[in-house]
Amino acid sequence: MEIKQSTKEIDVIALILKVLSNKTSLKISVIASAIIGIIVALNTPKSYQANAMLAPELASGGLGLSGNIADMASNFGIELGNKAAMDAIYPELYPDVFASTDFVLRLFDIPIRSKDNEQVRTYRTHLMIEQKIPFWNYPKIWLSRLLTKKTVASGQGKNDPFILSKADYALCDNIRNSTLCSIDKKTSVITISVTDQDPLVAAIVADTLQSRLQDYITNYRTKKARTDYQYYKRLTYQAKTEYQKAQRLYASYADTNTDVQLQSFRSKIEEEENEMQLKYNIYTQAAAQMHQALAKIQERTPAFTMIQKPVMPYKASSTPRFLIVLIFIIIGIGFDAIWVLGFSDWWKNKRKKNQA
Repeated sequence: MEIKQSTKEIDVIALILKVLSNKTSLKISVIASAIIGIIVALNTPKSYQANAMLAPELASGGLGLSGNIADMASNFGIELGNKAAMDAIYPELYPDVFASTDFVLRLFDIPIRSKDNEQVRTYRTHLMIEQKIPFWNYPKIWLSRLLTKKTVASGQGKNDPFILSKADYALCDNIRNSTLCSIDKKTSVITISVTDQDPLVAAIVADTLQSRLQDYITNYRTKKARTDYQYYKRLTYQAKTEYQKAQRLYASYADTNTDVQLQSFRSKIEEEENEMQLKYNIYTQAAAQMHQALAKIQERTPAFTMIQKPVMPYKASSTPRFLIVLIFIIIGIGFDAIWVLGFSDWWKNKRKKNQA
């Protein structure tokens, strides 16, 4: 066994030495792959990633203790369903909210400015005009422009999720690919990441996204309470108007018939007073319900704690250029090894036969 193992090691070493001995081929492969790697590295746009971290409140009966128990039970294949009982949109669905078309479309009009240009413009303009494109993507773009027929004018329906131009549809996909929302199931911490070729744009969009997410969740959770509040507010206004009307009628009738001692007039005054008191009771009940609905809005409004605010990154998150060049050199050496070990001898023998 030892002899066989040493023989294999000698064979491997011999193969390596054979590749290294062919210095001309190796130099050509290294230089050519390095040049290609440098070209690719210089034409690959740098990208920067900005992150925001926030933690939502742990609602009782939802993401609190019982929510943690539900998570533990789910590990054993048991679904308790506490999350669905609390909200239809719980934190695990926030990434799906991010990917929804109506949410992405609202990002088109975000006012942004770049690191080297303080002029304010929209995020859509930045993505459509200011993005650098690698040269190897040009044929694909030209081909798509030739083959694609314009069915909807560009920009038409940008606020309508049912009618999108192909340019806006592609732009939505681009935004989805450059934004990420992840949830830590153990801590419920929400991490929002935005990648862009400009570091300041990435930070601005990340800050806007965390704000939009908070507004979206707040509007969703308080929608029923706000509807109830508006209903009771109208009801209170109507009840107050009816009460004031009854109050004026009673005061006018009482002032006019102050000295009248007839029982019929006294009965009429008592009737007006009872009517006024009834209207007042309805008014106070409606006002109490209105204040309860207002308190319900505050109760249903979620609280978010900002753990990390997005700041402009200085270090690119894309693959370093020297690493791209190194990868191409390694690939070039691999192709050279395949050529030397697999095809070099066959090529030499073929040339000798042709010359003979």
